[in-house]
Amino acid sequence: MNARIPAALAISLGLITFAPARSQAAESPLANFIGSWAGSGKITVSNGASERIRCRGSYTGSGARLGLNLRCASDSYRFELTSDINYEGGNISGSWNETSRQVYGSLSGRATANHIEATAQSVGFSASLSITMRGNSQSVSIRSPGSEISEVSISLARGR
Repeated sequence: MNARIPAALAISLGLITFAPARSQAAESPLANFIGSWAGSGKITVSNGASERIRCRGSYTGSGARLGLNLRCASDSYRFELTSDINYEGGNISGSWNETSRQVYGSLSGRATANHIEATAQSVGFSASLSITMRGNSQSVSIRSPGSEISEVSISLARGR
């Protein structure tokens, strides 16, 4: 597997964990994430070199479920992620599929009013995700020790 695929998937997984359905607004601290988001950030590889990445996402929901379509690109690669996420009582869980490379996995974690801590997994890969919401912006930090792509950070804004 291309070593960059896990980092790209981790970025996408970090983004999908933000958005449960609007009907859960009273129960879910994440309801404000539904909509269109775009932004940029950087990927840092194990030797310390970094590269810019640009992302656009569309988040839709119904009940406690979230659907996502996310597209990201850098100078070196592109990917498209789709996912189904469930939110219940502070916990998040679900599945993801990187459609262009036919790679898939699971995610799980916890969410509070403005912060998410989660783990994204697939065969032979694991990444920790830390996500913070401030107004109409999101900050995503992903760490995958032992991978060629060791760290990812992205800033997204609503409706760009």
